[in-house]
Amino acid sequence: QVQLVESGGGLVQAGGSLRLSCAASGGIFSLNAMGWYRQAPGKQRELVATIFRNDSTNYADSVKGRFTISRDTARNTVYLQMSTLKPEDTAVYYCRFYSTYTPRDYWGQGTQVTVSS
Repeated sequence: QVQLVESGGGLVQAGGSLRLSCAASGGIFSLNAMGWYRQAPGKQRELVATIFRNDSTNYADSVKGRFTISRDTARNTVYLQMSTLKPEDTAVYYCRFYSTYTPRDYWGQGTQVTVSS
């Protein structure tokens, strides 16, 4: 069984930085994709960034140049380095480990990021 545990959220002023971490336990060998999503109050959940086993990445236009997704395969951990944070980045952030070939799909519990003006 797979469980994802997130950490690193908090309160930060606009222009500041945070790093989110998501560590997985259990069998994730067949999962080739890892991603970060966010959901702000009253908004749909949206994709923030994705990284694949071949190290290719995708970013939402709103975070390009400010956020960086990375992974530590040995530790089964994915990170989201967030810089130059804006109030509109305020949301609950969720990590996701999944397969693009099978229905396997696992989500973290969410971590709150709040950016003050």
